[in-house]
Amino acid sequence: MNPAYIYRTIRFFFVIGVVILSLYAFLYLSKVTYPFIIGLAIAFLINPLVNIMEVKWKIPRALAVLIALVLIFAIFAGLITLLVAEIVSGADYLAKVVPQHLDTLIDFVEQFFAGQIIPLYNQLASLFNNLGTGQQDTIMTNIENVGKQFGSTLGDFIQGFFEKIPNILSWFPNAATVLIFSLLATFFISKDWHRLSGIFSRMLPSRAKKSGRTVFADLQKALFGFVKAQATLVSITTVIILAGLLILRVDYAITIALVTGLVDIIPYLGTGLIFVPWIIYEAIGGEMSRALGLGILYIIVLVQRQIMEPKILSSSIGLDPLATLIALFAGFKLIGFLGLIAGPVTLVLITTLHKAGVFRDIWMFIKGNEEAD
Repeated sequence: MNPAYIYRTIRFFFVIGVVILSLYAFLYLSKVTYPFIIGLAIAFLINPLVNIMEVKWKIPRALAVLIALVLIFAIFAGLITLLVAEIVSGADYLAKVVPQHLDTLIDFVEQFFAGQIIPLYNQLASLFNNLGTGQQDTIMTNIENVGKQFGSTLGDFIQGFFEKIPNILSWFPNAATVLIFSLLATFFISKDWHRLSGIFSRMLPSRAKKSGRTVFADLQKALFGFVKAQATLVSITTVIILAGLLILRVDYAITIALVTGLVDIIPYLGTGLIFVPWIIYEAIGGEMSRALGLGILYIIVLVQRQIMEPKILSSSIGLDPLATLIALFAGFKLIGFLGLIAGPVTLVLITTLHKAGVFRDIWMFIKGNEEAD
């Protein structure tokens, strides 16, 4: 066998081993360092704002970082306060209208039982009485087995729910601790960004440094493009829902549109979490015209989301629409809803590494200088 092919095979498996070990090490270290990874991500996001305040406004970097963190915290706190205020207002409205709608629902259930369930029960009881003793015993045994299985499943669910309550309660102190460490890490990383970048830059060879700059710049552009794309999609959804609700003359249309727009961040389930129960409720309550209008509005929102998402993501991130669509579908199939985010991010990473010549360098390393005879 030609020695060149043997060396190439060895280098190929060496590269595969390095990649696997790197991923394993990253996953292991991320379990104990994730607050600092979160801090690094936040510092990366606020870095452009901090640089503007430091360079253009001549604010000391430490103070600029503090101002940026306070500003972001104030924006989130303001949004949460506004959302809570709207929820309280909506709850007060629901407290006034729900009782009459509940009466309508109860009347519907009573009429449904009287007109459908009771006659069906009488027919089944008549058929059951006409069966033989053995057939009756078989049916009763099956019913008892189903009842026991249902009771066991329900009991396990209730037991598991109450067993998880301590874990849920213990999550809050842990979340507060993670938040504090993440904010502290963000402050120190962002404050010493240039110094840390210089240290890391000196540790890399010139070839890797050049590729790293390209990868970093493309990832930064893609990340902000992804955030911009999601904000655009949510804004379009909110405007369409608001217009539809105003046409249908729904009370609190602005509040409902804002909440539904925010929920739309959840892939696929987003607007359905609001519209599907609402449509069913309106249909049960006899408001078929409103249920039909909401159904049409829901379909419009779904269609525009499926059409616009690949196009907006591709234009904002700089990817081909077909490749973006494939990444969305593949990510969803592999890891579920999170794959709808991980898919485009993985595609961006692969494309960025390709543009930076990383894959070419790896292939040249595997190929080596040996020539086959």
